[in-house]
Amino acid sequence: MGIAQEFKEFAVKGNVIDLAVGVIIGGAFGKIVDSVVSDLIMPVVGLVFGRLDFSNLFLVLGAVPPGTASTLDALKKAGVPVLAYGNFITVAVNFLILAFIIFMMVKQINRLKRQTPAPAPAAPAAPPEDIVLLREIRDSLNRPR
Repeated sequence: MGIAQEFKEFAVKGNVIDLAVGVIIGGAFGKIVDSVVSDLIMPVVGLVFGRLDFSNLFLVLGAVPPGTASTLDALKKAGVPVLAYGNFITVAVNFLILAFIIFMMVKQINRLKRQTPAPAPAAPAAPPEDIVLLREIRDSLNRPR
């Protein structure tokens, strides 16, 4: 069997296609959560903590060249090593929200699975006519005379 044939069999298996769909939907869902965090949640958190913009929180780890603005973008463009812990805070909040949403989805799916009643067991099929006749004969022979 050639490599092309093996790859074709691998690629069209249901699990691989399901995984690809999951990755694509997960990427899009991640962008939605990122927008919710950066555009809705972090501005409110920043307002509560004194109008902080978490994405611009950093600690300079090296020498800053003269004339370089003290913004995260300018320092990175100048090649100055910075510890961008504000970005980490934003990503961590993204993760927590995404993990919580996935937890709630799995919880609901499990609840729906439990609510689905199990199908009633099928009634046993009637025995064939010859078996019924043989049982009648057996029963009549076992009767006391």
